[in-house]
Amino acid sequence: MSMRTGSEPATARSALRMRFWLSVWGLAWATFGTVIFALVGRPGWAAACGVLWLVISADLMMIVRHIRQGPHWQPGRDVPPYPPPDRRRW
Repeated sequence: MSMRTGSEPATARSALRMRFWLSVWGLAWATFGTVIFALVGRPGWAAACGVLWLVISADLMMIVRHIRQGPHWQPGRDVPPYPPPDRRRW
């Protein structure tokens, strides 16, 4: 059985769906930026948008993975926090 540290909220949840839609929005803009900058002859900006597109894609894959994992067990109020660390020096 796992114990709570006592410092985290008992009902903490991650806003994965909001992160998903913000990532989709960012992915659309990064794709748009990459294409437009490549068409107007700005290879540096196109490369920057391409790198951003890769980072957003990796983040989006992680978000989808976490959403598919589903909720995880969260300790209840009956699970006591860890005892404070022993402050004695040896």
